[in-house]
Amino acid sequence: MKTLRLALDRLLGSVICVLMAAMVLNVLWQVFTRFVLRHPSSFTEELARYMMIWVGLLGSAYAAGKKSHLALDLITARLHGARKRTSELIIHSSVLLFSLAVLVAGGGRLVYIQLSLGQQSAALQVKLGYVYLAVPLAGVFIVFYSVMALLDAVRGEALTGEQSSGLN
Repeated sequence: MKTLRLALDRLLGSVICVLMAAMVLNVLWQVFTRFVLRHPSSFTEELARYMMIWVGLLGSAYAAGKKSHLALDLITARLHGARKRTSELIIHSSVLLFSLAVLVAGGGRLVYIQLSLGQQSAALQVKLGYVYLAVPLAGVFIVFYSVMALLDAVRGEALTGEQSSGLN
């Protein structure tokens, strides 16, 4: 499972980097066409918005996988032993339930509705269901990472991935 986690980390990191680079180029093109050519590009604002949605959601999944979520560290940093493990179990279970209910189920329903309606974006003429696909996809990744974190907590591994002392 650790190799699957590492592969997913690399994949998400690469996709996020590519999206960020594309976003920078897109915004540079928007600035160039607006201020130099004096004829702004019609699609760049919409494309930047949609790429930001994907970067934000996939970035949150990546952060969950790296256990970099701020609340996790704030709550568990000063705890030790059984209290730390209990708080990790509660936190990761909450994240798992939220991700399943809101991101996967709710996001999947949103994508289904948008694809059923056939609604398209104004400038790019892309079906909005594909734009919103980032929600359930990120949810699936977060669910995977939450399950892995729960397994780590049950086995007694700390948030950093180190083995606990066994004095819990």
